[in-house]
Amino acid sequence: MSRVVLGLVDDLFFTAKIAATASLCAVSVTFAKDQEGLLKTARELTPSLILIDLSKETLGPLKAIQSLKADTELQAIPVIGFYSHVQTELKEKAIQAGCNTVVPRSFFSQNLARILSEGA
Repeated sequence: MSRVVLGLVDDLFFTAKIAATASLCAVSVTFAKDQEGLLKTARELTPSLILIDLSKETLGPLKAIQSLKADTELQAIPVIGFYSHVQTELKEKAIQAGCNTVVPRSFFSQNLARILSEGA
């Protein structure tokens, strides 16, 4: 497994779906529990892609994106954020924070194999 993906996701449904799909795509996936863990793990693993569940305010997703993009070692790593389609204001905030790609959960779910294999 050469491609490494890091996720800031704590929804059990999505972590299981991401892990299962990653296994099928021969992609290694690791999940961080919080913003600090995300930054630490990103420095350790240098992932090809970072996935962030924008809907989980307790994870501090917008601050995590800002921190990633402010870090010269990590800012080049593509970040894909996903959100509930009814949270349109969250999409704009994620873009302003520096998220490379922001997609609704439905699109994320339907295209997960491609996202994990190829990125945004």
